[in-house]
Amino acid sequence: QVRLAESGGGSVQAGGSLRLSCVYSGYTFSSYCMGWFRQAPGKEREGVASIETDGSTTYTDSVKDRFTISQDKGKNTLYLQMNSLKPEDTGMYYCAAYPGPVAHGLEEYEYNYWGQGTQVTVSS
Repeated sequence: QVRLAESGGGSVQAGGSLRLSCVYSGYTFSSYCMGWFRQAPGKEREGVASIETDGSTTYTDSVKDRFTISQDKGKNTLYLQMNSLKPEDTGMYYCAAYPGPVAHGLEEYEYNYWGQGTQVTVSS
């Protein structure tokens, strides 16, 4: 059974940094596309970053040059390094996985495994 568990969220001031982690189990990491999504209060969940089975990455425009998605296969962990955080980055952050390549990487419907989320709050 595939399990995803996020951690690393918290409260920071604007301009600060956080690193989110997502520990996975139950599948062979290299065969999955993985992504980070977030949901702000009153808004729909949106794709933030993804990493494909070939290692290629995709970012939504609002986080380019500030966020970095990466993976450590030895630790079965997916990361999201978030720098220069802004209040609009506030939300619940989720990691997600799909067993194979995906067409876009930032669309919610492309993923079928989800973690429970970790809260990120950025104050101005």
